[in-house]
This record gives sequence, C-alpha cells and structure tokens, in this order.
Amino acid sequence: MTIDEPFVRISGVVKRFGDGAPALDHIDGQILGGRITGLVGPDGAGKTTLIRLMTGLMLPDEGKVEVLGFDTAKDPAHVQAAIGYMPQRFGLYEDLSVAENLDLYADLRGLPLSERKATYDELLEFTDLKRFTARLAGKLSGGMKQKLGLACALLRKPRLLLLDEPGVGVDPISRRDLLKMVENLTASGIGVVWSTAYLDEAEACDEVLLLNEGKLLFAGAPSELTARVAGRVFKVTGTSGRRREALARYLDEDGVVDGVIQGEAIRLVMAPDVAPPMAATEETTTAPQATIAPPRFEDAFIDLLGGGPGGRSKLAEAQKVFASENGKPVIEARGLTKRFGDFTAADDITFDIPRGQIFGLLGPNGAGKSTTFKMLCGLLKPTAGEGRVAGFDLRRDAAEARNRLGYMAQKFSLYGDLSVAQNLGFFAGVYGLAGARKRERIGLMVEIFGFERLLGMSAKDLPLGLKQRLALACAVLHEPEALFLDEPTSGVDPITRREFWTHINGLVEKGVTVLVTTHFMDEAEYCDRISLIYRGRSIALGSPDDLKKQVANAACPDPTMEDAFIALVQGSEEKQVAA
Repeated sequence: MTIDEPFVRISGVVKRFGDGAPALDHIDGQILGGRITGLVGPDGAGKTTLIRLMTGLMLPDEGKVEVLGFDTAKDPAHVQAAIGYMPQRFGLYEDLSVAENLDLYADLRGLPLSERKATYDELLEFTDLKRFTARLAGKLSGGMKQKLGLACALLRKPRLLLLDEPGVGVDPISRRDLLKMVENLTASGIGVVWSTAYLDEAEACDEVLLLNEGKLLFAGAPSELTARVAGRVFKVTGTSGRRREALARYLDEDGVVDGVIQGEAIRLVMAPDVAPPMAATEETTTAPQATIAPPRFEDAFIDLLGGGPGGRSKLAEAQKVFASENGKPVIEARGLTKRFGDFTAADDITFDIPRGQIFGLLGPNGAGKSTTFKMLCGLLKPTAGEGRVAGFDLRRDAAEARNRLGYMAQKFSLYGDLSVAQNLGFFAGVYGLAGARKRERIGLMVEIFGFERLLGMSAKDLPLGLKQRLALACAVLHEPEALFLDEPTSGVDPITRREFWTHINGLVEKGVTVLVTTHFMDEAEYCDRISLIYRGRSIALGSPDDLKKQVANAACPDPTMEDAFIALVQGSEEKQVAA
C-alpha cells in the first residue's frame, strides 16, 4: 500500500462491554501515514478501546478495522508485526534496569544484535536516559518510566505507532521533545495515533478524532474545530484580586460556556452572540475589562461537549471557614534539603504559604518537586532544614501536623481491593473521625461526589476521573486546613479537571491552604505563587504573571506559562554550563 492510502480504516465499529451503552457506537474514520492523528475525549469516551481494536488484541462486535491492509479480525499477527504499541500502563519490569528492559524488548521484537547499539544510543540520547541505564525501572520517576516505555515501543521502527496517553506525568519540556521526535518519525512516512488528555498535545496533531460517550463528534484538523469559537473567547482583567470568586460567579451566568483562571486574569468562552458579563460588583468601583483572546483547541473542545461544570462547589459550601491569623503562614519550608547518599534531591528550598492561597511546585521530572512535597507533608525526613504545617514542626510534632493536612498522592493512593465505601470508612478512621461525625462526613462525600451507586465497587475498577474524586473525598473528610496535591489530575480529561478545580478554588475561598505539583501549565495559572525547581534548587519564585514577565521578549511578547517554564529551565541550564 502507498502512503496516500489510509493506514487504518474504521468502518461502522461497535464495541460493547456488558449490557450498558456501547463503548464505541458505529464509529467510522481513518488514519493516514506520515501524520499524527490525535484521539481526544473525556474519560470513558472510548479512546483506549479504539486503540486496542487497532492492535488486534480486541475485536469489534460489529463493523471492521483494517490496519495496513490487514483485517484485524482475520490476520492480527501481520498487524502486530508491523505496529508499535505503547499502552497506558506500559509493561516495564521494575526489577530490571533500563538497559535490561531494552534488551528484553529487543529480544521480544527480534531486533538484530548488530543494530542494537546504534538504536539504543539514539533512543537513550533523546529520552535523556543514558545516565540511568543501570537504574532499576522501578526507581525511575513517572515521566522517566514513560520515556523508557516509548523507547521500548520504538526499538524497531514500526509503520504505525499507537501511543495511548504517552504524555501523562511527563513535564512540558519532555512532552515537547516527545512531539518533536514523533514528528520526525512521521517525516519518514510512519503513521502515529496519539491518545491524549492534554489538549495542547491534541492541538499539535495533524488530525484529531474527538470521541465522547462512544460516539465520534468531530474528525479533521484541530484548527477547524478551534475556528468555531473564534471571537467568543475573552480575557477578563480588573477583577480586584478575588479572581476565584469572580470566576465562580461568571460560570453561573447565562451564556458563559467555560471559564478558567489565567494568572491575574480570567479566560471566558461565551455562547454565540453573547457578550461577557462585565458588570461592576459590590467589591469593585469599576467594571472589569474584557478583550477578545485567540481561541485554543481546548476552548472549542469544551464548547463542543456542552460547556464546563459550572462554578458551584457543594464541597466548598459545606466547608468550615479558616480565619486568617495576622498573616501567619500555614505551610513553611526553611532550607529544606534531602540527600540520598551522594545525590542531593532537594537543596535549600525555602518558601511560605499564607492562609487561603495556592502555591505551586513546578519543575521537570526528577527535579526534586515530589521530594520537597513529601518532606512538607511528613512522609520524608529532611537531611537539613525544617518544615512546618499549621505551626507544627514536622520533625517534632509530625502526628499533629499530619492531622491538619489532607493528601492526594501522585499515583492513586487509595486501596484498590477495598470498595468505595470501605476506602471512605478507612480514611475517616485514619483521620480520627468516629461515631456520628464519621457518618455525617462520609454521607456528605457520597452525596457531593455522586458515589451512591458505586459504594460496593472496588476502587481499582473505577474510571480514572472517579478515582480522582474518591481520592479528593478521602483527603478532605476531616476538613483539613492544608491540602497537599501531588499531580492530582494527571491523565484526567479537561471536564473532570475543571470540576476538580472548582472544588479547590471554593475551598481556598474558605481559607484552606493548598500546595500542588502539576505538569499542566493551565493548572499552574490557578496558583497565587510558584516555585520552579530544577536539579534540586528553586530557580524562580513568583506569581504566574511574574514568571511570564521574566521571559517576555521581542520574539515572544506574550508568553504562555509553558513558554515561561521552558525558558526558565533552559536559562538555568545555560548558566550552570557557563559556570
């Protein structure tokens, strides 16, 4: 077949699991060679199911999938010999080193010994894993594991490469590098399918297939969908500092399709022919100002799905108020340092977080964010320095400090073999809740997050978005005054992320203090201040707008948060090399 012919033909495909609505409902589409095709959609939309059908590991109940001219139902072996596949949870062997994993997958893929050194060198150079070939895969950061998984999938250059959310847990620099490498592959005619929850990744694809509830809503170039909201996206300034409260108010206005915080501003998507609500409030003497902003693919995505979840948080409405104590910080880091043998993971990290603010820890994979994070929530003992939560020293009063905080881990930290109800009961007990108070708080979480029909389901069987809701519910059962969120929405779709941040913004308005790590740069915009960590040290500290101003120049006068992240890290790297 030629590159002009579709590499994948999807004809009337239906796939069911059980008696409910089909996971895929009469899907038609095609994947071209030499192009990146993005599979986009909310959790449960059918993205992973469609990719598995393309591999021949799963067969459709109705319709046909043809890959590289072969029917996946009749000739799966030929399909599997010609494709590369990286599933969401790539099967790395954590007790083997990076080099040993490469050897194992090279054996499985039949890569000749004569080709291995050059292939390994090329892949290790790109993924920046050359320094870690002897490290066990289980000891790699989440992003480094993704990179190793991709390297294993590319050991023999396939004609079609299927990537199921390869950017999950990977920092912006690595994701940008990943896209560049994949673009280079397409230049040689390889077809790529890229499933993603990061809509900036989808925007970089040549084509997208947008799925929702098993149905195909859009197929075409991302720019075609983005153009549908041109002239309906506004940047609102002058909200008098209470931008979280203003956002919640805007989201409940008629005609507001979507809204997010963008530093000190608010970004709104309006319905057609509806002007943004710019009336002055009791707190402002002048009305906010709205200017038309360039549309993004994410704006059009949310619009196509019917809009965001609104601005109301039942969780925040039930939250008690934490009053300010004369500006006294709730979370403090003073010279926090952690060494593992000769390796310094975090070096002299210092900051404080006043009550009712969101503070972000950003940085590339392996930079020291999670190490700093774990020291501040009492999970890791610092080598030097001190951390305090709600006035309690984490060295001397660790138990008291932990009782004042709630924690959401980078990986799903609940007990997968326990049911939803059992997880809620267990964590209520861990946080010291008992009797009527315990029953009241669990009942409230069940109502707020819609767990009524899920109480008997094992946590491991929940879709990712519901796992995230359960993790948040368990973290706030005891109404903590400090909330620690370690990449809480990694891999979660934009609608669910907006719901999550509606809750967090509402809690912050009640005086809860939040420390968050994230690789989503739009989430970083919600922070009041950010510490950018690289190679264990803080290289920048300030508000999102401050960091963007630091890197603005004639070539990039209005940088995004991702532009700022990359420029600041690269600038620090250049300084270290020069020194």
